[in-house]
Amino acid sequence: SLRRRVRLSCERSHSTAATSTTAAMLLLRRSMLARSPPATTFLYARTVCSKAGAPPPEEPAAAAAAAEAGTAESKDAADGSDGHEAKMAELTEKVESLTEELAGKHDQMLRALAEAENARRRAALDIESAHKFAVGKFAKDLLDVADNLARAEAAVPEELRTSEDHPALQGLLEGVVMTDKVLHKAFERNGLVRLNPLGDKFDPNVHDALFEMPDPDKEPGTVAHVASPGYVLHERVLRAAGVGIVAKR
Repeated sequence: SLRRRVRLSCERSHSTAATSTTAAMLLLRRSMLARSPPATTFLYARTVCSKAGAPPPEEPAAAAAAAEAGTAESKDAADGSDGHEAKMAELTEKVESLTEELAGKHDQMLRALAEAENARRRAALDIESAHKFAVGKFAKDLLDVADNLARAEAAVPEELRTSEDHPALQGLLEGVVMTDKVLHKAFERNGLVRLNPLGDKFDPNVHDALFEMPDPDKEPGTVAHVASPGYVLHERVLRAAGVGIVAKR
């Protein structure tokens, strides 16, 4: 029988423990193929291995359980690997989403800072303009006073200005001239400058053409007469100069 052949083979060859174990395992495999009772074959294999001084083979149920455990561990490892990859993909997607959101917030912050800086500059310009042109309305009202002083000075004939026959008139004229000078110095201290464009090229930005006049000695478009001087407040025209210009030939 199969058992007898295994035992005789082990005894004749004086096999080592490893050979006895191999023979016992071979016996178990053949018994399973021959549909022999596994328990009986397993007991006989243990007896053979014990006599040969070899470690006994594993019980079929234990071997099957170990195999199943190994398969389960492999499956768990595969499932764990798949779960790790899925987790990494989820984290990567979340990082990309947060990075995009951070870029959007950064852009919004830069826009808000730019708008705040523009608002600050506009406010500073408005304050500066308010300081510069705060006296604009008041200065414009005083221009009529300056015009009247100039007319009063121009109304005195040249021969009477140097004549000693009219000392009162000379004193009055000196007072008018001094008042006009003091007034224009006050204008200049506050940024108001008088323009006398006689002989200049006509500029519609600062000149107001009242009439045209022929003058063969001057080029057409030249200011030949100043009816009223102009005034500029901090480079802003407060009043354009009323002028007469040379007509085209």
